[in-house]
Amino acid sequence: MNDFLNVFNKKAFIAFITAGDPNLDKTIEFVDTMINAGVSLIELGIPFSDPIAEGDVISEADIRALKSKTTTDKIFDAVKTIRLKHKDFPLVFMTYANPVYSYGYDKFFKKCQELNMLGVIIPDLPFEEKNEAALIAKKYNQTIISMIAPTSEDRIKKIALDAEGFIYLVSSLGVTGMRDTFSSNLEDIVKKIKEYTNTPVAIGFGIKNEEQAYQMSKIADGAIVGSAIVSIIAKYQDNASPYIYDYCKKMVEACQKAD
Repeated sequence: MNDFLNVFNKKAFIAFITAGDPNLDKTIEFVDTMINAGVSLIELGIPFSDPIAEGDVISEADIRALKSKTTTDKIFDAVKTIRLKHKDFPLVFMTYANPVYSYGYDKFFKKCQELNMLGVIIPDLPFEEKNEAALIAKKYNQTIISMIAPTSEDRIKKIALDAEGFIYLVSSLGVTGMRDTFSSNLEDIVKKIKEYTNTPVAIGFGIKNEEQAYQMSKIADGAIVGSAIVSIIAKYQDNASPYIYDYCKKMVEACQKAD
């Protein structure tokens, strides 16, 4: 399978944006900006009309992207352009089961391999039902990233033993969106995961500032941020790049302080 080791050779800051928000030319620019700011890995969201794991910020970004006529094929073309400058930078897609299934598992993962993607995160694909997609993903050297939530305690061993790439630990119950507080047992969950696997663990959902990124990186292998970056794009639109750069740079430094 793909090698995620370079992503986690130090505490990782993982950034998410919705592809096509506000348009795909800007997505290409924003990815370049985040790479220059030092992020470890970028999750590119494939917009979906019913993003059940998302709060208002990312749901609205999906709507903006779809209104700008963003399609999966156009996103693939944008990644092809990104690869001209950033051939090997770690990228994964984040989307829902429906867009991948509708596109066709074989066709989708073959395209991911051609674009040198590391894999995909599918929040609404239950662990118990992921095997069909995972077998095809493996054929094309793609990883389906496993997610563990605070309510997953009885299933942690099963998910951890099967996990590849990294484990996405959901910080709190509910949908994505910036938060002031998180589940109190995250450190215990990370320790339990580490009993069963050496696969890195990154914590996401709700992280918005440097102190939170630092605290999450102290107990895990990195922090994931989506809504805070997407909200910058919503505010500044075509002019968001310098604000994205400054934000990501600070968050990278906060995560690395936890090393």
